[in-house]
Amino acid sequence: MTMNAASYSSVVSHSAFRSLDTKLSPSSSGIPSLIRVTCHSDCNKSTSQASLLLCRSSNNGWKVMLGGTSSWDTLPRRNLIGQTSYSVSTTTYGGVAIESPSHIAEEKVGVLLLNLGGPETLNDVQPFLFNLFADPDIIRLPRLFQFLQRPLAKLISVLRAPKSKEGYAAIGGGSPLRKITDDQALALKDALDAKGLSSNVYIGMRYWYPFTEEAVHQIKRDGITRLVVLPLYPQFSISTTGSSIRVLQHMFREDASLSKLPVSIISSWYQRQGYIKSMADLIEKELQSFSEPKEAMIFFSAHGVPVSYVEDAGDPYRDQMEECIYLIMQELKARGINNEHTLAYQSRVGPVQWLKPYTDETLVELGQKGVRSLLAVPVSFVSEHIETLEEIDMEYRELALESGIKNWARVPALGLTPSFITDLADAVIEALPSAKALYASTSTSEEEHDPLRYLVKMFFGSILAFILFLSPRMITAFRNLI
Repeated sequence: MTMNAASYSSVVSHSAFRSLDTKLSPSSSGIPSLIRVTCHSDCNKSTSQASLLLCRSSNNGWKVMLGGTSSWDTLPRRNLIGQTSYSVSTTTYGGVAIESPSHIAEEKVGVLLLNLGGPETLNDVQPFLFNLFADPDIIRLPRLFQFLQRPLAKLISVLRAPKSKEGYAAIGGGSPLRKITDDQALALKDALDAKGLSSNVYIGMRYWYPFTEEAVHQIKRDGITRLVVLPLYPQFSISTTGSSIRVLQHMFREDASLSKLPVSIISSWYQRQGYIKSMADLIEKELQSFSEPKEAMIFFSAHGVPVSYVEDAGDPYRDQMEECIYLIMQELKARGINNEHTLAYQSRVGPVQWLKPYTDETLVELGQKGVRSLLAVPVSFVSEHIETLEEIDMEYRELALESGIKNWARVPALGLTPSFITDLADAVIEALPSAKALYASTSTSEEEHDPLRYLVKMFFGSILAFILFLSPRMITAFRNLI
């Protein structure tokens, strides 16, 4: 990546997290408002001409220029491997420095990787499911019934645990997501180090260890002075990136020092050329496993979300997914690969309508139409986990073969693909100049100061909930959910 006398643009969060609550309907999670910031990088330019410059120094390091004269300090060596972060020892030429008229001090750059998390043993399955269903971004209850979130999550997790345990037992007794994400963090750390940027890379899982809260506490203890948040979801959704951002929003709002920490959030990165080319590389390679590569249909299977997220809450997930598929296919066509392709959505749960077409129904239809060779591509996942290893590799493969599809293959998740890791490192470096301090919110709703109103809502909400749960329609819907 050439930085001398050049400029580039990166999408960054605007006004920190303050916009998260205003861009969606009141019952939904927030989506950050985005602006585009152009940062110039000519190191010969006077620092007084720009508020922030990310520059290559003569000794191949990165410097954040805020004014004053140039100098480098040494960052103390840290050893956090095996916990929730990974650190790179910093030398006088590999760090990111803040230059001010009064003093020179090196910045401590942190990168926070966000992911779903997964149970590591069969005993972890039920509490993991509880954490999942207790998230209001997963089961979105009306405001009046939100006090039922945790009791409902407890009931569903207990009832679903036996079936889920069977799935995890089939892939070795637990999710490999923690180990894979650890490996990705180490690889990203090495890639940033190779580009001259020393950093601590942290892992924050949403529903299992190491939790996002743990990572944030470690970031604070380490004295990180500039943070890039990188969700390991290519496309943004309320239920993935949005949910994790809500956790960060709450923590930063409640902590005075964290609210001042400059943060840049890479909310989605499906359109990056490094990601698109990496996906195309894997698809092109796997097509060669067929005796007739040109005859194989490319079948993109993405994690689904309820339709209400998109139509009512403004979730951009479907649009981003469709654009992502278009970009990947354009890259393949540029390589002379013109196979037919289709997109479907998997992993739906409960009685509500999810994004269509559904993966299972589409596989049956393709078999009925005479498709005989199919290449499955898990497009919304960058790591192997239960939805690739069990749902796609076992359930959908069996369904496809039963439906008349004779030749089946599956593209592996990106994992540690070098071009993918390198592109993530570039994304982090590009995002650094856009980091902005987060501002604590001092506004509190009127209801939080009115206990009488809260008690009235609880009383009538309980009565309505009791009536609803006894209704035949609700009983049928609940049976479908579990």
